[in-house]
Amino acid sequence: MAVEFDGTLFYGWQRQKNKRSVQQVLEESIAVVVQEKIKVIGSGRTDSGVHALNQVAHFKTNSTLELWTLLNGTNSILPKDIAVKSMENAEPDFHARFDAKSKVYLYQIFYGRVRPALWCDYAWFVGGSLDPVKMRKAARHLKGTHDFTSFCTVHTDAPDRIRSIRNIDIHTPFAGVIHIQVEADGFLRYMVRNIVGTLVDVGSGKCSPDSIADILALRDRSTAGVTAPPQGLFLKEVKY
Repeated sequence: MAVEFDGTLFYGWQRQKNKRSVQQVLEESIAVVVQEKIKVIGSGRTDSGVHALNQVAHFKTNSTLELWTLLNGTNSILPKDIAVKSMENAEPDFHARFDAKSKVYLYQIFYGRVRPALWCDYAWFVGGSLDPVKMRKAARHLKGTHDFTSFCTVHTDAPDRIRSIRNIDIHTPFAGVIHIQVEADGFLRYMVRNIVGTLVDVGSGKCSPDSIADILALRDRSTAGVTAPPQGLFLKEVKY
């Protein structure tokens, strides 16, 4: 199934004790429809406050309900900040996480002299000006396979920090807004948000576009920019 959710009031994807998570809400809602305990497996975790346009997840059930009935029934129970967009039968060995070939994240930035009110939960407001041309030049250094130690949280349980960024696009849909879209074979925790924070430093003139190459080579988190806030981040697509 493809799931869309507003992460503002969720403590991330993964089920947590005494905290509202996307996984928990999905499992409890589907269980009501199929009348059995359900375990939902997502393509990956999202942090507190992060949104999803198309998170992919799978679950197994003994129910004989038709897919459309199951989808509609689930959506009738789910709260308004989460929805199942589509649902289909999968092969018995399909795994939403392990079968994923790549993921695409979108980060949204508003910049200027006055902060927007309506987008406060869906974008990072950066006061002042940003130069998207310089940010694009900097982003070129990130494409390809690299050790992204400088762009992940210090406390990570990942066995290695090698990842391959397939595409990174920066465009301005309208004045005062920058969209940064990153596709990779996998992501380290906070990797996109740390990349965004560093690109904002470039766009604001705090560092040069070519400094990204040095930051990568140093493999030191303290050399990169701040971690961008979660509300501007969207899981846009999972590719199989």
